[in-house]
Amino acid sequence: MKITLIAAAIAFSLAACSQKAALTASGLDPKDFKGIYEGKQTALYTLKNESGMEVCITNFGGRVVSIMVPTRDGQMIDAVLGYDNVAQYADAVNTPSDFGATIGRYANRIFHGQLPIGNDTIQLPINDNGHCLHGGPTGWQYRVYDAEQIDSQTLKLSIVSPDGDNGFPGEVTATATYRLTDDNSLDCTFEAVTTKTTVINMCNHSYFVLTGDPSSPSEDMELLVNASHYTPADSSYMTTGEILPVEGTPMDFRTARPLSSTIGDKTFSQTRNAGGYDHNWCLDTVGDDSIVAASLYSPKTGVLLEVYTNEPGIQVYTANFQGTGISCKHGVKYPKHVSVCLETQKYPDSPNKPEWPSAILEPGQTYHSHVAYKFSVDK
Repeated sequence: MKITLIAAAIAFSLAACSQKAALTASGLDPKDFKGIYEGKQTALYTLKNESGMEVCITNFGGRVVSIMVPTRDGQMIDAVLGYDNVAQYADAVNTPSDFGATIGRYANRIFHGQLPIGNDTIQLPINDNGHCLHGGPTGWQYRVYDAEQIDSQTLKLSIVSPDGDNGFPGEVTATATYRLTDDNSLDCTFEAVTTKTTVINMCNHSYFVLTGDPSSPSEDMELLVNASHYTPADSSYMTTGEILPVEGTPMDFRTARPLSSTIGDKTFSQTRNAGGYDHNWCLDTVGDDSIVAASLYSPKTGVLLEVYTNEPGIQVYTANFQGTGISCKHGVKYPKHVSVCLETQKYPDSPNKPEWPSAILEPGQTYHSHVAYKFSVDK
């Protein structure tokens, strides 16, 4: 009987160790990401580098689920918001989110869903304050990408969007390649081709929280945006068509400063209407992805995130609509202003503003967008 009990204890211990070993460094269980959606298999893919950093991505929506990075104390923290199962990502009714998504066809808003193509104006579906947001109600964040894990540090995601998908013309074949480099960068390359004239504006929509505590607001994080101008928005979050200087306004982040210094400014229409920041900045980097376009820093952990991109704009969103009470990754309920999105892009509604950088893609052309999110520690 004693031997049997010992054997049972050993078996239980081995099973527990095996179960524990199956989890990612961020505590995710890959089994919770297995499912069938749109007749396609979903899964969780893990990237690791020589520095010990880990990134987990699901092919449902091409979503970055977790990013484990070191702090100044040598602890590992998860630097992004998300869910710990595919069912919540897929439930657009009860747990809607863009957490970590690879957005397409068009990141951000198109005015009243009106898309001018040549001499025609196509009516897209309306899904946000009278506008078309992030490709419509069934944008690519709710689609299953085909996934190919090229090696331990590289994942390639592919999607074919049919002609007329959410109203957008042309059959589009797009790829998103996520590569975790040994210098702790998550390097993202987006490419697309089309069969008809269309618009493409892809981005990654990760919600970054560098404090190590996603249960509390992160307004002490310090933001830098390398931009001397921004595109103001009206009360429906739509760009007005103006390009204004940041100097002398709460939009001036050319020198890094805490979000708390202006995020609650109700005397300034832009922060008042948005309940924080949800705006596009016109980057001074002029497409040079060797220059820092933006950065985010947590004095609490010493974690620094630098953003490099070839895109002309970056949308900074400060999680103004969190605080819903929904249980998210590991049961945490995220509060308002818990994180910051840094979405590199063409300017919002650029199809209706021809003087702005164009998002038009013609047959025979290849859309190419690049962004690198580089993590380091300021000791």
